Amino acid sequence: MRFSSKLFRSLRTQLLLWLLVPLVLFVGFNIWVTYNNAIAMATVVHDRMLLGSARIIAEQIHYEDDVLQVVIPPAALELFQSDSHDRVYYRVVAANGTLLAGQIDLPDPPRLPHNEESVYFNASFRDDPVRIVAFSQPVFGVPAQGSVLIEVAQTQNSYKMLSDRMWEHTVQQQLAILVLVVLLLLLGLRHGLAPMMRLRDRVQRRKPGTLEALDAAPVPTELVPLVHAINDYVQRLDDHMSAHGRFIANASHQLRTPLTLLNTQVHYGLRSRDANAKDAALRAINNGVQHGIRLVNQLLTLSNAETGIGHPLRQTDVNLIEVVQTVLEELATLAQTKHIDLGFESAAAAVMVHATPSMLEELVANLVDNALRYTPVGGRVTVAVASTGHATVLRVEDNGPGIPAAEREQVFERFYRLHQERSDGSGLGLAIVREIALASKAEIALSSPTIESGQRSGLIVTVTFPAVPGTGTAVTVSA
Repeated sequence: MRFSSKLFRSLRTQLLLWLLVPLVLFVGFNIWVTYNNAIAMATVVHDRMLLGSARIIAEQIHYEDDVLQVVIPPAALELFQSDSHDRVYYRVVAANGTLLAGQIDLPDPPRLPHNEESVYFNASFRDDPVRIVAFSQPVFGVPAQGSVLIEVAQTQNSYKMLSDRMWEHTVQQQLAILVLVVLLLLLGLRHGLAPMMRLRDRVQRRKPGTLEALDAAPVPTELVPLVHAINDYVQRLDDHMSAHGRFIANASHQLRTPLTLLNTQVHYGLRSRDANAKDAALRAINNGVQHGIRLVNQLLTLSNAETGIGHPLRQTDVNLIEVVQTVLEELATLAQTKHIDLGFESAAAAVMVHATPSMLEELVANLVDNALRYTPVGGRVTVAVASTGHATVLRVEDNGPGIPAAEREQVFERFYRLHQERSDGSGLGLAIVREIALASKAEIALSSPTIESGQRSGLIVTVTFPAVPGTGTAVTVSA
């Protein structure tokens, strides 16, 4: 069964079948027409022999001594000699119904023929199917006697043998032609598919890791779109592998530094005899571990978000208000530590967005966490959610140092950090936000507070989600 399924998936087999099906139908129709033609031809030959025999008998009828005389010449019956051993019957009847010669019980014709007219019909005689000709012959010189009816019948063995022989001969020719055509088709398909096989060989000969474009010049026109599609895929795969390689290199670098620092702090703590020094080392180790845990979690989140772009995770309608409230409760301690005024504004009790719940929470958490980390002590961070007829907006605004317009695209890159000497972040927060937004078909934008607000610095990040089907609302998240 597996071999049969693999066979029918072959392009050569499918092309051969699509070419053979109409050809076989045509040959079948031609055989049927040939069979009917063979029967018609055998019938014509048989009828002419019957009529010839009847005419020979008719020529021997004469009027003698006031009596019609009939002599059946041997030539009249020798016409039917063959290997089929058919039986021949005849009957000669005068106009008044008198039997002049032959078998009296030979079947009558369906209608009496006119002078020198012949009527052919099939009948059964003595349990054998027979073909009969009825021929009317006037007796010249004695018009008063009327016409004489001559019937000649023959069993149908030779008739069937002749028609079968003609039909079988034609069928053999048709089958021979069909076999020849199949061989020519196989040869033509082999040569026609040769460019595709050469293209396959070119791809298979490539070494692992080779991501060069294929040359479309030596392939037929029909295969050029396939080559272009392969080249496009190779280019995208190359871009993906390059980005993956850069990600691994950056991740290795980001992890190597804190691990090295942890190792140094552990050795320092082990060598130190002072209890205060050991406690300081332990506190430093704890901070390093927490930083490493956060970095690993962000790397895993970024990986899941990137996976969601090509293979979307299960999404559902999520209440954005509840997500924001949960995130603010979790980050309230950090805000209190830095004496930051963390506020939330919303005119609605529930605003639904279509997203993956865990990813949406990560998006909001990263935006608020970034705002809290870069906002100075005593600053202000405001999170707002607003819903319109076409969008719902989550707005997170801070009065921190902001991001220069020239660097607003770069901050979405992995491990890119502003003010690296003063930042304890990993540079993955906004990269994660962008990947989650793309997976949710949302848009993200960075802007600065307006002059009218009286705020000289700060940052506004806006993420816009599409409308939830059936609700007539859309969601926009700003941070």
